[in-house]
Amino acid sequence: MPGLLDTTNRRLLDEFQRDLPLQSQPFMAVGDALGIAEGEVLARLRALLAIGMITRVGATVRPNTVGVSTLAAMAVPDHRIEEVATIVGEERGVNHSYLREDEWNLWFVATAPAADGLKASLDRIAQRSGLSVLDLPLIRPFNIDLGFRLSGPRQSATNSRIPDATVIRATDRPLIQAMTDGMPLTPRPFAQIGARTGQSGKVVIERLRTLQAAGIFTRIGVIVRHRAIGWLSNAMVVWELPDEKIEQAGPLLARVPGVTLCYQRRTVPSQWPFGLFSMIHARSRPEAMSILNTAAALPELAGARHRVLFSTRCFKQTGALVHREGEAA
Repeated sequence: MPGLLDTTNRRLLDEFQRDLPLQSQPFMAVGDALGIAEGEVLARLRALLAIGMITRVGATVRPNTVGVSTLAAMAVPDHRIEEVATIVGEERGVNHSYLREDEWNLWFVATAPAADGLKASLDRIAQRSGLSVLDLPLIRPFNIDLGFRLSGPRQSATNSRIPDATVIRATDRPLIQAMTDGMPLTPRPFAQIGARTGQSGKVVIERLRTLQAAGIFTRIGVIVRHRAIGWLSNAMVVWELPDEKIEQAGPLLARVPGVTLCYQRRTVPSQWPFGLFSMIHARSRPEAMSILNTAAALPELAGARHRVLFSTRCFKQTGALVHREGEAA
């Protein structure tokens, strides 16, 4: 097989991080767009998955539309990083976990089908580790779609639309979970998902189209591991601003090229005063700092205290937990 980041694979990662064709043979449609056979598309995706350049082909769910989620942090002594990261990672609902350069150094996203399960997960982590868990739930998203082109000039993010959660049916939950876990890399993946969830492949496709149109999914496509493909200097930049200024600054910060995520989260008095969060993905620290300097020059951020937390290690990156097997659909 050609090199893992040859021209065809770069197109595959650039053009199909979102809007995967929702049809019975989606990988045939991808192959048609790339000028290769369906079998080659599947072989390339399997190879990228095996080497860890992608986590899955599937969906990312807009936070708090189907299940619940929060961003959490812990201040872990250096000699306990491995131990505590293992405790965090053992929670099924933790779908992202990173080590970052800060006193609050272990950051993770916790998800669950319902609020009581999310609280129980955070409580278990605190009890098992003996450490405090900083709980920072989402208040307002400005951009929560991490899919971005890996080549060419950096582009501004589009505004996040308001989802319509009224379209969600109880029977959609197992389907959504299957999509967040990752589609089978087979010629007819939706028929296979349907067989697992008690629906026909045609119904699966219809429901996915409905959920996508309603904004329940932020995207459906190839989910990339950015660090594994050379985006090594990724920083969470947090800003201390009053709520009314966050409402003004957030949409503008989200549109700065190179800012890949942006949202408001709850602050914690005396522990975490930063309410505006942004992510920068870059190939080098100078590139990341150049993006940050552009962001900091926004008049709406003038004089705002901020903190830069570069990611140094990824412990876990999976799909969200929105449904548990055995629960009523």
